[in-house]
Amino acid sequence: MSGGNPCLTCGACCAFFRVSFYWGEIHSDYQVPEALTEPVNHTRLAMQGSNHPRPRCVALEGTVGDCVSCSIYPNRPSPCRQFEANDADGACNRARAAYGLPPLDSEPAAA
Repeated sequence: MSGGNPCLTCGACCAFFRVSFYWGEIHSDYQVPEALTEPVNHTRLAMQGSNHPRPRCVALEGTVGDCVSCSIYPNRPSPCRQFEANDADGACNRARAAYGLPPLDSEPAAA
């Protein structure tokens, strides 16, 4: 994919995976908005909407595969901060495939 951040036209990960994290992140430097979370167990929270059979994070705005953004980007939880487009384990491309989006190239073609 040439130029720009592919995540700005994708958003598949936000509508494919559960976003769960340690409850302390609502009181951390990130200050994940507690009102947008739901309990998973006594130590973990999930972003609302992502803990369902057809997940979609409540903070995801826009249309997957078109133009998306995160309404709490500066305050997003650690799984979102750690998730990488075109990651080594293929999670990004699995999410993209679920929405009929083409895989990201693993490396740019050699010149």
